[in-house]
Amino acid sequence: MAGRLLRISSLATAVFASSGFYLNNRPLDLNDLSVIRFGRAAATTAVISFDYLTAFRHVECGTEEYRALKSQVHQRSAERLRDLCCANRGTFIKVGQHLGALDYLLPEEYTSTLKVLHSRAPQSSMEEIQQVIREDLGKELADLFVSFEEKPRGAASLAQVHKAVLHDGRTVAVKVQHPKVQRQSSKDIVVMEVLLTAVHWLFPDFTFMWLVEEAKKNMPLELDFLNEGRNAEKVADMLGHFPFLKVPMIHWDLSTRRILTMEFAEGGQVNDRDYMKEHGINVNEISENLGKMYSEMIFVHGFVHCDPHPGNVLVRKSPRTQKTEIVLLDHGLYQVLQPDFRLDYCRLWQALIRGHMAGVERYSRRLGAGDLFPLFTCMLTARSWTAVNAGISSVPVTNSEDVEIRTNAGLYLPQISELLNRVPRQMLLLLKTNDLLRGIETTLQTRAASSSFINMSRCCIRALARHKRSKAASRRRRLQVTLSECVSLWKLSMFEGFLWLKGSLMVQWISALLGFLP
Repeated sequence: MAGRLLRISSLATAVFASSGFYLNNRPLDLNDLSVIRFGRAAATTAVISFDYLTAFRHVECGTEEYRALKSQVHQRSAERLRDLCCANRGTFIKVGQHLGALDYLLPEEYTSTLKVLHSRAPQSSMEEIQQVIREDLGKELADLFVSFEEKPRGAASLAQVHKAVLHDGRTVAVKVQHPKVQRQSSKDIVVMEVLLTAVHWLFPDFTFMWLVEEAKKNMPLELDFLNEGRNAEKVADMLGHFPFLKVPMIHWDLSTRRILTMEFAEGGQVNDRDYMKEHGINVNEISENLGKMYSEMIFVHGFVHCDPHPGNVLVRKSPRTQKTEIVLLDHGLYQVLQPDFRLDYCRLWQALIRGHMAGVERYSRRLGAGDLFPLFTCMLTARSWTAVNAGISSVPVTNSEDVEIRTNAGLYLPQISELLNRVPRQMLLLLKTNDLLRGIETTLQTRAASSSFINMSRCCIRALARHKRSKAASRRRRLQVTLSECVSLWKLSMFEGFLWLKGSLMVQWISALLGFLP
């Protein structure tokens, strides 16, 4: 027995000594340890849960005091969640950014607090960037580039972008993945799943498991930069008929799963009104072109860029033509819409624009909303139920309506959670995309412009006509569908022309002049 204990103690000493030598010769970041990351997340979840469980014990529900206290608890919890995302970085920041984009789906305290995560992304050191390039491309920086800016042009939750110059003189943007993200992401998602399950057990009304399911499905795609390059080329070809769209060209010889090298394109963020004013860029033109682009992606092709936050959408004057361009970046996350889903979504938006409530209910139910279809349509359009009933294209957006929607988002959080678990998974990224686009329109002060509804209607008409033609049994039927499509598009163009004429300065001048005549 003594000999066995001696051998065990000797082995343990050797293990500890070798571990100490290994850790001493290898820089250790405690944040890399799964137990630290899990412990931090578990502690934050426990504190937030305890706050919600105990804060309202002595306050009567529905009173002004209750509403004020609820807002305070939301704010404290949002700040704790933000701090957790910043500490654990990587996947946590990515999911936090997703939550921050869900305007009208989450209380305002959460969305406004988590929005800052877009500017709080971590940065990898130059040594780490060089190591990734060395491992993936097999060469040193000097062998690949004439120059390579050490300070990144942009840093995101999963990667950062550096400007560089190739030996043939071409300027490129090199997107390099943070070295630890690939290894940590799968473990982080398991942590989130465990903790959200625990929260759901404590608060049965809290059913946000859809968030983890989406992260589990989408994170591997976003971490594969070759997939991002293929998406970029596909959307550039698909929307090549739009002269205002610029998708940077991919340099495949300098790209891997962790490195994406592309044509360098400068510009201002799409929500930067000062940049647009300085460079003579028309905000209404940008908003209209953005709407055309996304309507085409969603309704006609069913291949949708799902991360249009301002850092991924740049505007500029083309260096070659001096015409206004939209530069679309970050093609890691796309949603492919199933044909039946896409067509029902087309029909729903047509009904919403026209105020056709029977159609609104029918297609909302077909998209999985069930009896919660009024809440679903309000979430989808960010409009009140009154505006939806009247037809969203005919009722202007007001500040009081926005306040009403934000207030209701907090009141109906359990129903929102239930709805998000009920609708098809494809709908979740569309809701996120809608909210990001709506945020851009709000900043540009072009929200709910008539041109956006006209562009959506035009794409819906084309998509439905294409579907009917594919199902037509005879040439005569296909001709009927095509003629009907042409008439509908012509009516839409006439209406668009009428709106332009009505709003033109010439008509206003003539009307004012006629007012002076007897």
